[in-house]
Order: sequence, then C-alpha cells, then structure tokens
Amino acid sequence: MTPSSSGPTIAVIGAGNLGGCFISGLLDSGVAAHRLTAVDLLDDLLAPLTQRGLRTSTDISAVSTSDVVFLAVKPQVARHVLRSLALHLSREQLVVSAVAGVTTSTIEDLLPPSRAVVRVMPQTLVRLRAGATALCAGRHAGPAAVAAVRALFDRLGTTVEVRESQMDAVTGMSGSGPAYIYTVVEALADGGVEAGLAPEVAMALAAQTVNGAARMVQEGVASPAELRDQVTSPGGTTLAGLTALEEGGLRQALAAAVAAATRRSKELGT
Repeated sequence: MTPSSSGPTIAVIGAGNLGGCFISGLLDSGVAAHRLTAVDLLDDLLAPLTQRGLRTSTDISAVSTSDVVFLAVKPQVARHVLRSLALHLSREQLVVSAVAGVTTSTIEDLLPPSRAVVRVMPQTLVRLRAGATALCAGRHAGPAAVAAVRALFDRLGTTVEVRESQMDAVTGMSGSGPAYIYTVVEALADGGVEAGLAPEVAMALAAQTVNGAARMVQEGVASPAELRDQVTSPGGTTLAGLTALEEGGLRQALAAAVAAATRRSKELGT
C-alpha cells in the first residue's frame, strides 16, 4: 500500500450497519468524502452516502483504485465476495476484514498470492469514534500495514493488537458486547419505571449511569472492584441491589454470553 500524503483512499464493501458506521466515523474524524468509496448491492444504502460526497457503486470493481479495501459483509457471503474481489485487487492494495469468524488464512486463500490482509473486530460504536477494535495481521501484512490499520482505527476509538487465536474471544466479548450493554441499560430503565419513574427519565438516567461508570474505569483511578466498593456501604441500598444481582446470576449470565458468542464466531469460520 502506497497512500498519498493526504492519507489512504478507502473502499468499503458493505454499507450496512457496520460499514455505514465505519464510514460515518471516518467522515466525522476528518477524512474527506472524496477519499471514500462505498460498494453495496442495495441502492437505498448507497443513496445517502452519495449525498455526503462519497463515490458509490453496486459493482465491486469500483474498489480497484483504493489503497485500502475494508470488508464489512456477513460471514455467509464473505467467500463469494472475496472471490469477486480477487478479480479486481492489485498487489499494492491492503485488505482489511471485519468479517466475524473468517480467518486471515481463509481470506488469503481466496485472494491472489501474497496479498496483505489485516483482520479487525470493531463495533458500530466507531460511528461515535468510541469503538473498541482489535486487530491481527495475516502472513503477508508487515509492520507498515499493521501500523496503517491501527492509525485508521485509532481515529475511531481504542485499538489493540491480539493474536489471531484470540479473535473469536474478542468477537464474543467486545464485538458483541454493545448488545449486552444495551440490554443492561434497557433493564435498568425498566427497573426504574417499575419503581415509579417516567420512562424517558429512567432511560436518561440509566444511559448516563453506564456511560459515567465506564469512564471511571477508563480513567484508571481504580479497578472496577475498588470502584464498586467505594460506592457500597454496609447495609446500604447499593449492597441490597448488588445482592439481588448476584442472586439473579448477572455475572454468570454475562460470562455465558461471551462464551456463547465466541463459540458462534468459531462456527462461522468453519
């Protein structure tokens, strides 16, 4: 990959939930619209991107002039898309895949020899530039390619590099994690309504509580356990609530969710 001094040009294959959020995050981070290309079979997904100044197409050959090709398609169609992409991919282009469960070696086998592939697991939170993204390199992706992908996702939140053997666990935890937290927010708000709050008040308080608690952990002033202890008084209201959570199996349920999603990620790659 040899991007210009203005940064790489990027083609996104799949303009649905993840691809659309990726594009929105890049635009909000300052990437010029004319440097982005979106490819999808659905005109309804492409129309608003065309209005924002992107080059759009229903033909996968439109990716041929971009430095980076970002795959944001479902695992079930990934192999078909990769076989089509192989016909239009130059040696200099870097392929970045966000396809759950599909390994870099599988992707490399479907592309022309020695193509650079980096696998990522982002979230739709990249739309707000608040994503947590893990990445791993394929056999032919050198340090420069990894650095380029990391710089791209650093614009959209927090980025970490992991071994590919860990990517299914990343998928099960942080890749699917926003859905778990949305469920927690929903449940907190439902509890507030049952206790007498108006729905809009309960939702506002629940969402901000989760947001603020996460920020406290991110700031690193103390561990989650220490922060929990700081707000838990003997015989107080928080202890009563925590006891109910333990009795209800919240901790075990979340761990089971991660395990189940991890298993499914492995299944999708077979």
